[in-house]
Amino acid sequence: MDAEKLDKLINLVGELVTAGAGTSLLADNLGDSALNESVSVLNSLLEAVRDAALELRMVAIGATFSRFQRVVRDIAHELDKEIELVINGAETELDKSVIEKIGDPLTHLVRNAIDHGIESPAIRVAAGKPEKGTITLNAYHDSGNIVIEVSDDGKGLDPEIIRAKAIEKQLLDENAVLSRDELLNLIFEPGFSTASQVSNLSGRGVGMDVVKRNISELRGRVEILSQIGQGSTMRIILPLTLAIIDGFIIGVADEQFVVPLDAVQECLELKKLPDNPVDAPYFNLRGQVLPLIYLRHCLGIEGRYPARQNVVVVQSGGTSAGLVVDCLLGEFQTVIKPLGKLFSEVGCISGSTILGNGSVALILDIHGLIDTMMGEEQLLLQ
Repeated sequence: MDAEKLDKLINLVGELVTAGAGTSLLADNLGDSALNESVSVLNSLLEAVRDAALELRMVAIGATFSRFQRVVRDIAHELDKEIELVINGAETELDKSVIEKIGDPLTHLVRNAIDHGIESPAIRVAAGKPEKGTITLNAYHDSGNIVIEVSDDGKGLDPEIIRAKAIEKQLLDENAVLSRDELLNLIFEPGFSTASQVSNLSGRGVGMDVVKRNISELRGRVEILSQIGQGSTMRIILPLTLAIIDGFIIGVADEQFVVPLDAVQECLELKKLPDNPVDAPYFNLRGQVLPLIYLRHCLGIEGRYPARQNVVVVQSGGTSAGLVVDCLLGEFQTVIKPLGKLFSEVGCISGSTILGNGSVALILDIHGLIDTMMGEEQLLLQ
């Protein structure tokens, strides 16, 4: 199917979703039960049309993975290394527009794994490893996201070597205190390279920063898992689609925001108990400590406090947190509108949408919010 025709269909479905939300709002205000029932049927059909239209844009990632067979073979031959490529999850589907934009970042990660990750046959044998190295491409769905992993069984990333190189290239102060994960993430800094000499494949310090930027533009993120001597895994986490998602609307003062429904676990009332005082940083959730994010403070929103507040329990990347909000406004099919460059540095906002009443609501980036919260906590502890 022609890509332009498909994009036009998705855009029209998006406008239908917005118009349907407006009709639902009017029907609720009128209070006519027959009209509400009719609108409910219409919205269920609209949701089915939306899902069917989005399925047309879904493409298996196997074709993208398969083209790396030749890349691995050619570069391994050039570097006198023996490497096998293993592909898992080739049937996993994701949005066609994401497939088109993920090719270059994946290529760089695979080349990096061959050049920096996998050791030469002699070194591998001396370390008690098989002479032939293995690079694995894996894809799977997780909580409304698609996860793509590029793994190798090479030497892994050494945080101390990364630290020394970052200090040498003046990317890091020698007195700076960083966690292991923060040191590993230095490889995404512009100009960073651990290569001892410049070659056709590496040493220029250009690449990993571009990989991170390209993935961020897709509203995704990169995580690094590495063990010295055992190998590394670059994990890319991307939204399943860039067009329409199911959202949950929350209100803070006079502002409304959308949380991706896949990230929402449950909603609770924030009770002012002795073990949960006003503006407490944590909440006692059935015996578990739940960090709280006060959106009013985090986003600088002014306005009267309500008689009671609510906690929306969200999860991202295995970390849970509670968003403290004024009111809960229910589910909503969200047509994602991209933000301009003015918002490119705002880590806790991933996009915007138009609500049924015509007003604009910002879509929250849950992972960005949790990262921001963790960063502020670390600053307070220092």
